[in-house]
Amino acid sequence: MTEQVSALPLAQLRERTSEKWREYPADVLPLFVAETDFPLAPAITAALDRAVRMGDTGYVASRTPLAETFTGFAQRRYGWSPDPARMRTTADVSMGIVEILRRVTAPGDRVIVTTPVYPPFFDLVEEAGAVVERVPLRDTGSAWELDLDGIRSALESGARAVLLCNPHNPTGTVHSAASLSALAELAAARGAAVVSDEIHAPLAQPGTGFTPFLNVSDAAREVGYAIVSASKAFNLAGLKCALMVTAADDTTRLVRGLPVEVEWRTGQFGMLAATAGFSPESDPWLDGLLVTLDENRRLIAELFAEHLPAARYRMPDAGYLAWIDLTDLGWGTNPSRRILREAKVALHFGPAFGAEGAGHVRLNFGTSPEIITEAITRIAALPPLETRDA
Repeated sequence: MTEQVSALPLAQLRERTSEKWREYPADVLPLFVAETDFPLAPAITAALDRAVRMGDTGYVASRTPLAETFTGFAQRRYGWSPDPARMRTTADVSMGIVEILRRVTAPGDRVIVTTPVYPPFFDLVEEAGAVVERVPLRDTGSAWELDLDGIRSALESGARAVLLCNPHNPTGTVHSAASLSALAELAAARGAAVVSDEIHAPLAQPGTGFTPFLNVSDAAREVGYAIVSASKAFNLAGLKCALMVTAADDTTRLVRGLPVEVEWRTGQFGMLAATAGFSPESDPWLDGLLVTLDENRRLIAELFAEHLPAARYRMPDAGYLAWIDLTDLGWGTNPSRRILREAKVALHFGPAFGAEGAGHVRLNFGTSPEIITEAITRIAALPPLETRDA
């Protein structure tokens, strides 16, 4: 039987010095930024403890076991066997995105992003010298999916790349193999690149599964770049490590041609922790975390149904982020402001994810059931705006 991973006590969490626990006063429940409240996987703690005791705190080496370890992880979890020789590390997924986009686009080229989407995507495209072209996800009424017709139109009108988020942040959507294969064909037909941010992939629920973009078809391997990291699943964002993965000669040549400094920005602790996280030793911990997150995503549905039925929420396929539509409550385009001010719960601003985020909030449920319950209870207790005292 899988042993669940439990969040740390609130008093202990408030001793942390990271963004999640330092941005707001102590009376605010912080459920905004994508950090989790769980203890580290034991193998990661052991690897970092050993490094500290040895003073193993220098520059990351030019040869590390990370690529081979990730290949083993991908084989076990996704049935994918990426070639370690076609990988390079960098500091984080965002840096990998920028460095690749700089080389697959020219200044002023358009890059497709599928809104609502992780807010830094807009800035990363601009940092690379390109221009954002928004092609919103399609809402089928029961799920979100890529708007392939919209992407086709954008590519036919000259867009040079697609910045894919899979699993998708903030909706938690795991894009289907059929959808990804169709995207690859569209990109290949127009000579465009697909840069796939797969940072939440290890957190896909077992019932949904996950299809890596580079494993979906020959076309995907020719046009695609995947950027992966242990940082979301294992809460390692501050340690700075990601892998840029390719599967074809041309794309591999491009990544190998990046300046050595792109790789040297990798954190030594990030590499050590990611290697431990992707190792078989951490699989039971990750399995336990997925059980915990499954229960938490279901708890949110129950709490809203009981306390705030006007909120619209679909359980995500992956990750620990809940995308919640509060439009029917009439709390304006950015309801998180009122929730922070009056309920003392910090959520991510929906409009930051694009125009489609108006009236929405993003809630981080990578925490304890008690904190989730308290947060939603506080939000549900807010009086309707029209009945409030002046």
